[in-house]
Amino acid sequence: MLASLGTMPELARQLSGLGGCTHPIRLDGHRTEYEVNQTTGEIGRVLNHLDSTTLPAGNLLVRCNNRRATRCAACAEIYRRDTYQLITAGLRGGKGTPEQVATHPRVFATFTAPSFGPVHNRPSSGRACRCGTRHDETDPALGTPIDPETYDYEAAVLWNAHAGALWRRFSIYLRREVAKRGGLTQRAFRDHARISFAKVAEYQKRGAVHFHAVIRLDGPEGGDTSPPAWATAELLTHAIRAATTAARVNGPQIDGRAHTFTFGRQLDIRTIRSADFDDGQELTERAVAAYIAKYATKGAETATGTLDRPIRFLAELAQARITDHARRMIRTAWTLGARPELADLRLRAWAHMLGFRGHFSTKSRRYSTTLGALRDARAEWRRAQAAPVAPQDGETTLVLAHWVFAGTGLSNAEAWLAASVHGDSRLSREAAREAGRDHTDLEGAAA
Repeated sequence: MLASLGTMPELARQLSGLGGCTHPIRLDGHRTEYEVNQTTGEIGRVLNHLDSTTLPAGNLLVRCNNRRATRCAACAEIYRRDTYQLITAGLRGGKGTPEQVATHPRVFATFTAPSFGPVHNRPSSGRACRCGTRHDETDPALGTPIDPETYDYEAAVLWNAHAGALWRRFSIYLRREVAKRGGLTQRAFRDHARISFAKVAEYQKRGAVHFHAVIRLDGPEGGDTSPPAWATAELLTHAIRAATTAARVNGPQIDGRAHTFTFGRQLDIRTIRSADFDDGQELTERAVAAYIAKYATKGAETATGTLDRPIRFLAELAQARITDHARRMIRTAWTLGARPELADLRLRAWAHMLGFRGHFSTKSRRYSTTLGALRDARAEWRRAQAAPVAPQDGETTLVLAHWVFAGTGLSNAEAWLAASVHGDSRLSREAAREAGRDHTDLEGAAA
């Protein structure tokens, strides 16, 4: 039908601008750019005009920008690449971050959740699981409770809900521990050094969140200044261990049971080196950045087999293709969400995330560039490629626009044409190779 209407070439060009996004946002409206005289303020000629009704798709199509690979692989790949650039800038410099950060003490740390009951696993010693079975790597039983009836689902959901607060408490204690080891008071510490970090949250197979973080010691002005001589990777490692042990968050009391949340005993900390080896395993800047970026696009649905979108009614679980373990986690979150004293946790809104409602990717202000800055730079490049009519000397521009939401997604014909335009090839094969290369040594930290 598209061919008979004669709009296929134009529509193909419009769809190609989505970069493979499969669930774009559709907008109705218009945008007009006028030339304005800076001296008189008078509006002059029209430089550019766009009306959605004249577009081949009948709407302006905008990327969904969903970070989840299960929702939109193309937009998730862009998010992953941006995260890779953000992490790399904080390790090597670039994109507004000084290159001297590469000489600062840096570690890669993984923080896990405590135990909520025995689960099926693959011990690193090669022994059998507690159930007596040597599970294969692809065994769906991995991460599920050995005895679901005794597994502490309540504590597991509430731990996820308080994981963000626990990280904030840890970051406070970390500054205290570093200051103490440097012989400084907390007030004096800010005049000598600063701690910068970037982290992502990842779900373990059992549905508990854990954090991967790059933690860096800088001078008092961040990456622009060198840390003091006493600030070493070894000192930072000891401070992280002490802060992790000390950090705790008091949770709610439910039916007479008080909850207190701490990190698990498994804590992995490794020094990041530019081109060195740590216990025979290479832990380079590139490997760390690729590893963290890989998990920035994955949610609970990838590791735990749960949903990748919110639910409005618990009855929706009856038709959902999810694991029994994820189903019980969601039901527990939904039940706890009915309690008035837990209203601030919004457990029903985040039941599909098994209680976790924090940002998947966060960083301190001075670590490196921001995702927003990277997106702005990409948008500026696209505008430059469009080569709009440039205003004359003494002129500026005025943009008037009005857009309204008209829906999401592509029609069947548009989806077919988009698939033809982009094929089945992955975006950025080179970036994908980077994500899977040279960091197999990090996988043990995520087990």
